[in-house]
Amino acid sequence: MGAGPAPDAAPLLLAASHGSRSIAAQHAVLALVDAVTRRLASTDPAARVVGGFVDVQQPDVPHCLATAEPGRAAVIVPLLISAGYHVRFDLANAVAGAQPRPVVVTDALGPDERLARLLADRLTECGLAADDRVVLAAAGSSDANAVADCHTAGRQLAALIGRPVTVAFIAAAEPRLADAVAAVRLQAPDARVVVASYLLAPGTFAALARGAGADVVSAPLLVEGEEPPAALVDIVLDRYRSAVSALPGAAR
Repeated sequence: MGAGPAPDAAPLLLAASHGSRSIAAQHAVLALVDAVTRRLASTDPAARVVGGFVDVQQPDVPHCLATAEPGRAAVIVPLLISAGYHVRFDLANAVAGAQPRPVVVTDALGPDERLARLLADRLTECGLAADDRVVLAAAGSSDANAVADCHTAGRQLAALIGRPVTVAFIAAAEPRLADAVAAVRLQAPDARVVVASYLLAPGTFAALARGAGADVVSAPLLVEGEEPPAALVDIVLDRYRSAVSALPGAAR
């Protein structure tokens, strides 16, 4: 039998993303996990980061927990924008099956003021003008809490850019993005409609956002080939460090 972790071993950081068939999305999320790994190693060389998935890709979260160092506590940080089904059910079930390892699941990445600032930066990059109308495009969820989180993100973005933001969804919730874009255009036919992509990475939903009829669509928070935004790395590590204190016997 192998030795267990050192008594003061830092909990494993398991970065759990949705998973995607898009190569661009896979590369962008992997770059985020790599950036988190480098940043955490700079302050705690003994810490370990692994990436897992709740759907589509492997290894899945239960496998990551089952194959991690025996006895080491784990903090699962969902690389998800809002706390929908995957956080409340898939990850919760993974934790329930992970005994006797201490495991805690953190909040999702959003809503967070830092994400709102990243959205505002993306809008600036795509040339947001004073008269443009803004629609926030979220993936969508059947979970009312996730939908509420997206509306919070819309209010945060509106406060930063100083104009109303219409919140819409690509799937599973209303209003649908194409309908919201059409309604905003009807209200202001002479204005451009600009979509703020409240999406973590490129992929299917980002492509659907581009096809929803807006004049301009911002890039998602992660872009393949670009260094992940430092603020996004900060959020992941803040979620991790806050959760460590909730683990009995975890390293402090």
